[in-house]
Amino acid sequence: MPTATKMTPAAIAWMLTFMIVFIWSAYQPFDRFTWVLEVAPAVIGALVLISTRQRFALTPLLYVLVLLHCIILLVGGHYTYAEVPLFDWIAELTHSSRNNYDKLGHFAQGFVPVMLAREICWRQQVFSTKAWGNFFIVCFTLAFSAFYELIEWWVAIATGEGADAFLGTQGYIWDTQSDMGFALFGAIMALLLLSAWHDKQLQQLQVQS
Repeated sequence: MPTATKMTPAAIAWMLTFMIVFIWSAYQPFDRFTWVLEVAPAVIGALVLISTRQRFALTPLLYVLVLLHCIILLVGGHYTYAEVPLFDWIAELTHSSRNNYDKLGHFAQGFVPVMLAREICWRQQVFSTKAWGNFFIVCFTLAFSAFYELIEWWVAIATGEGADAFLGTQGYIWDTQSDMGFALFGAIMALLLLSAWHDKQLQQLQVQS
């Protein structure tokens, strides 16, 4: 999605892709209550991006990353994180006792938000050096992951057994800690792999504005 105020082909493709996956996800999900809990962040994120694209358009890289994150959430909501078929097959192949799709979700929970935080901080000139900026946005991403774990805890307390599929612990006592570990790993990997590409797009965006 470029900065133009009119609907571009890229913007239309983004929204169509989201809507198609959303409709598929909403059709006969494994558990309707879990589906609502899991897809709510994706819907909220999509609405925020659509409502802000004219006054604060992001780089194309960020829009793609956010869409991929939304798709991960929508797939997880449809099947629940413990029942995604592809990861059942992987579990059988690796002789694992659990479906690890939730770890992909938490990896994305670090990989995507850290780049979003990076873009906002760089464009708003929050930090004077990249080293301090990277340190704080990684800290922010880890805090965000921890806060999501708190939300899961609050939902579990409020709903009791109905939140088991939402928690997705699958009997693993260190699930909360490993979730945050995967988010931290995702954040660090995103900065290592995408920073140079992201910098080029930020420069192009600055020239266009």
